[in-house]
Amino acid sequence: MTMIYHMAALADWQAALQSGSYAGSPDDLRDGFMHFSTAAQVAASAAKHRAGRADLLLLSIKAESLGDALKWEPARGGDLFPHLYASLRPDQVHSIRPLPLGQDGVHMFPPLD
Repeated sequence: MTMIYHMAALADWQAALQSGSYAGSPDDLRDGFMHFSTAAQVAASAAKHRAGRADLLLLSIKAESLGDALKWEPARGGDLFPHLYASLRPDQVHSIRPLPLGQDGVHMFPPLD
């Protein structure tokens, strides 16, 4: 089982719980797919794309549960990143944890699955 991670704004995730579907961040909507990271990639992704955001949740998802809509594509530094070409249903999320900022302004990650 491969766990992948997505950082969602609290308000966006609350809206997804009401609607039953999450389409991602404004960046995801612009790019046409939802950005995910592996455990090894997620801290760098947070620093690059979500620096200073205190309103984030860390969603963990079993990659295999997303089926053919999940593609592994080269991105930053040529590394393969998981990209979801579909909306995410709340019931596909394995766990949801707050992603607080430390005193240094860097996100403090919980132990990753």
